[in-house]
Amino acid sequence: MPHVVCLRSVHEEALEKLRSAPGVTVEVLDPVNAETIAAAMPKAEAVIVRATRIDRDFLKHAPNLRIVARHGVGYDAVDVPALTERGIPLTVTPDANAVSVAEHAMMLMLNIARGTAQYDAKLRALTWITPPVPHTFDLAGSTVMVMGFGRIGGRVARLCAAFGMNVLVRDPYVPQNTIKGAGFTPVKDLQAALAEADIVTIHLPSSAETRGMINGEFIAGMKRGAVLINTARGTLVEEKALAGALTSGHLAAAGLDVFWEEPVTADNPLLRLPNVVLTPHSAAATEQSFRRMGLSCADSILACFGNRLDEDVVINKEVLRGNA
Repeated sequence: MPHVVCLRSVHEEALEKLRSAPGVTVEVLDPVNAETIAAAMPKAEAVIVRATRIDRDFLKHAPNLRIVARHGVGYDAVDVPALTERGIPLTVTPDANAVSVAEHAMMLMLNIARGTAQYDAKLRALTWITPPVPHTFDLAGSTVMVMGFGRIGGRVARLCAAFGMNVLVRDPYVPQNTIKGAGFTPVKDLQAALAEADIVTIHLPSSAETRGMINGEFIAGMKRGAVLINTARGTLVEEKALAGALTSGHLAAAGLDVFWEEPVTADNPLLRLPNVVLTPHSAAATEQSFRRMGLSCADSILACFGNRLDEDVVINKEVLRGNA
């Protein structure tokens, strides 16, 4: 009898979809720790994972595992080679959270542009501010560079255009004519674009190629007074370099939903800076996104049990060929 283990709860509709499938049983682990994993995983044939690390030590407890369904799109905490060695597919939820993360990126831009957090704090302290020359700005007419033109980056580009922004797109893996056809300006010369962009927003996966790519050199090349937005992965940005640029005034502000170490610790210098808007990796955390991600995971698991898994949601596609 196929048994599914959820590492923390997912949307009730997703749980019900799994439970209503013939012969499928479901177990929700909460809390998730070494003891509960060791007890639950030996009988698991599928697992839905949100933030728990899936590595070789974890897999030692799961001799019957047939699929790992990631509740989201990032899989930094999953040892993909270890899964592949076992012939276990890793699935993600490619479209489920795109609109939510894109809207969150826009929220961070707007919050910074209009000084929302500062105005809110001052007003709660009964300080009514009507500065003669406000340090806020319109998004309309500004230039944004969107780093990454996938499902989320493409949505962000369209939202920025709707706000009247000049949209540059940097993605070496997308044909320039595709970017042009979508109505945006493709970036060939990164340094020239960095010097032009008022806002740089990051929508890239974390990989060996991209890890730490927003480093001191990258940030130094950005236009003075520019803004950095990151709703992708914290390991893309060298936080010490970013904190230095924000402190010196080279960058005006940053909006961050993700961090190199999560949860953040008290020694993170970004926590002490007034020109940073911070959220706790919550860009995808909407009711609608949570439902879509949960149902997508359930669909992948049931498809796996039925030997009809869609390769478009599988990261290590080679295991499908091996199991064919």
